[in-house]
Amino acid sequence: MDVLFDGLAGAVALLLSGDEESWSIIALTLRISLTATAIALLIGVPLGAVVALTRFPGRRVVLAAANTGMGMPPVVVGLFVTVLLWRSGPLGGLGLLYTPSAMVIAQGAIATPIVVALVAAALQQVDPDFRVQMRALGATPARALAALLGEARLPLLAGAMAAFGAVVSEVGAAQMVGGNLAGQTRVLTTAAVLATSRGEFPLAIAFGLILLLLAFGVNLALTLIQQRRVVPR
Repeated sequence: MDVLFDGLAGAVALLLSGDEESWSIIALTLRISLTATAIALLIGVPLGAVVALTRFPGRRVVLAAANTGMGMPPVVVGLFVTVLLWRSGPLGGLGLLYTPSAMVIAQGAIATPIVVALVAAALQQVDPDFRVQMRALGATPARALAALLGEARLPLLAGAMAAFGAVVSEVGAAQMVGGNLAGQTRVLTTAAVLATSRGEFPLAIAFGLILLLLAFGVNLALTLIQQRRVVPR
């Protein structure tokens, strides 16, 4: 219990001390996770809509692949991204390995299947007559899709929360493609792993508690947005 209390005290001290290294780790964690989530939404929402609303050969295979991707081990994603970005790999010439950009790519790859699967499931639950009504009113395909996404906005926000939760807590891929370099690619999860390996348990617990606080803050904001759409004024 003393270790837990020391960790809690350490988390408060890190937040209040203004320590540059700790705050840079927190800022990098937030920047990478939010960027990866945004990319996953930009890619995953249109793909999920296509899978849900159109019929094409292999559609069920694509949907099954997206559902499988929801449980994809992050280490596997990290391995594939590392191979792609390795010096002798297809994208090695870009020099992205062991950079925040590589971490965004890996985390985006982790979050995108989650968004695709949840968006597809959400849109499939919308009343089919809604699309017919939109067409009857002369809505363009783009406006009809926007209206359809509006009807499914609550599950879509839940998908955004799930995607963010998956990437902000991820450690395996971040360690592999980022290298956990101090001042460059060290985020809260990899910093906690490093502190644990050194036996610095109070510091590791402090990083873990800050990570939980960060995730709670972002998800609280999304939940408030979601519930404002539910509770009548």
